[in-house]
Amino acid sequence: MLYRRLGRSGLRVPVLSFGTASFGGGNAFFRGFGSTDAGGAARIVDICLDHGVSMFDSADVYSDGGAETILGEAIKGRRDRVLISTKATFPLGEGANDYGSSRQHLIESVEKALRRLGTDRIDLFQLHGQDFNTPVEETLSTLDQLVREGKIRYVGASNFSSWQVMKSVAISDRHGYPRYVAHQVCYSLLSREYEFELQQVAEDQGVGAVVWSPLGWGKLTGRIRRGQPAAPGMRAHDIAGTGPQYEDERLFRIIDAIDLIAAETGKSVTQIALNWLLGRSTVSTLIIGARDEDQLLQNLGAIGWELSAEQIARLDEASAVPVPYPIWHQRDFPMLHEPSRFPQARSGMAG
Repeated sequence: MLYRRLGRSGLRVPVLSFGTASFGGGNAFFRGFGSTDAGGAARIVDICLDHGVSMFDSADVYSDGGAETILGEAIKGRRDRVLISTKATFPLGEGANDYGSSRQHLIESVEKALRRLGTDRIDLFQLHGQDFNTPVEETLSTLDQLVREGKIRYVGASNFSSWQVMKSVAISDRHGYPRYVAHQVCYSLLSREYEFELQQVAEDQGVGAVVWSPLGWGKLTGRIRRGQPAAPGMRAHDIAGTGPQYEDERLFRIIDAIDLIAAETGKSVTQIALNWLLGRSTVSTLIIGARDEDQLLQNLGAIGWELSAEQIARLDEASAVPVPYPIWHQRDFPMLHEPSRFPQARSGMAG
């Protein structure tokens, strides 16, 4: 297993982490990810640890807390061998304070997560989304309190806008609060929006990308092609219409490019899609998921080899998306910035 620092923190994380959204299957939405029970989860943790995948990502809303509970059971007796990443912010209950990033909700959420996980600390705690109703100072001071109490060790965000990340780290610097060292983001060959302002903030502020849905909501598996739609049992079928949306032709164009590289390398569609991501700027770890052992082992084959520069360029071109303003305008004046600050300028993205 390869390890990278999480942003500019001293914490080293495996480049592949395991996402527990498939644990529990507590409702129709999460059954689209899987319904792994405690026994199956324990076996998955065994395989992960055998291959160096030592970070497990969860959230309180995954099967209404069921995923955290199952994860806690699966790691019992080997807590010191794993890193736990979990999240809170979204509604988990009907009460007026059962959602958000207020002091009330965050303290209660962390206490409940610790009980479900059967542990005394969370290694990486992330806000699952931006709460526009709570002052940032209240949220960050609460995270500071939880770090000082030893209940969480590192803090991060998820699904924030670039200005929200920047505002948060600036306030943390001003008051001496723990900085976000991670931003859990949607990023794949199908979803490259991260490469614009979010990636630039991450580079500038030392925030590592923890990538969710690196296989484009299950569409970059090679099982969806022209004339071959998603079948029952696939996430893209079972919870169709959720997650990031793409034009079919763009997906097929990307799969065509991957197929050619698969023939050259002997690697699978999923392995090539994951390996491409590992070469992108600021990426610390990819959250992989699996309904069964075979899927997990397939995903683990994404590391230990590298795509060539020419193959990367072909994937970049096939997955190109229009460049938004003000990025396209800024590119007209290269003398005002360092080329390394604009990684998308080297990635063949259209615009």
